[in-house]
Amino acid sequence: MENKRKHSNADLRKFYTLFLEVGLIAVLLIFIVAMTVDIRPKKKDITFAEQQEIFQMEEIIQTKQIDRPPPPPRPPVPVEVPNDEIIEEEIIDFSSDLELNEELELPPPPKEAVEEQEDFFVAVEQMPELVGGLAKLQSSIRYPSIARKAGIEGRVIVQFIVTEDGSVQNPRVIRGIGGGCDEEALRAVSEAKFIPGRQRGKAVRVQYSLPIMFQLQN
Repeated sequence: MENKRKHSNADLRKFYTLFLEVGLIAVLLIFIVAMTVDIRPKKKDITFAEQQEIFQMEEIIQTKQIDRPPPPPRPPVPVEVPNDEIIEEEIIDFSSDLELNEELELPPPPKEAVEEQEDFFVAVEQMPELVGGLAKLQSSIRYPSIARKAGIEGRVIVQFIVTEDGSVQNPRVIRGIGGGCDEEALRAVSEAKFIPGRQRGKAVRVQYSLPIMFQLQN
C-alpha cells in the first residue's frame, strides 16, 4: 500500500511545471484582455446652440434745412402832422461887445508848492556829544511821585534837535511810559548841553535821540 501512494505522488509532481506554465499563460491572457477592453464610460457629445443677437439697423433719413426768405419789413406807421402849423424862424444874434484888439486878462499862474526842506541832518561826520555823559543826565532825573506810587518803570525815548551852539530844540517823546515820567524826561533833556555835530568842519543842526531810564530802587 505504501508503494502505491509513493507512485501516485511521484506522478503528480511531474505535472507541476505544466500546471505552472498553464497558469501563467491564463494570467497573461486575462491581463491582455483587461488592458485592451475599454471600460471607460462613453462621452456624450454635447452641442451648444449659439444664439446670436440680431440687431436691426434702422435707416436714418437725412433731413434738409430749407432756406426760407426773411419776412418782408413792416410798413411804417403814418403819423399825422397838422399842415396848418407854422414854424417860426428863430433869429440868432451873433453880435457881441467883444473887441478883438482888446488885451485879455489872463488868470494868474498857480502858485508853486514850496517844498519844506529839512534844516537838520540825521547823520553827520561828527555826531553831537552830551556834555557830562548820559550818567550825569540820569542823575538829574527826579522820579515822579505818581509813577513811584503806581510802580511804573521803563524807558522814555526823547527825540530833539541839537542846534549849532549845542542847545536842545523841539524835544518830543516818541516812546513814553506815563505816570509823569514823560514830562520829567522832557525837562531833563531840555536842560542838557551838547557839543554840536559837525559836517565838513562846520557846526550843523542834527536830529538826536536819548533814552531816559526810570527804575525804582528796592
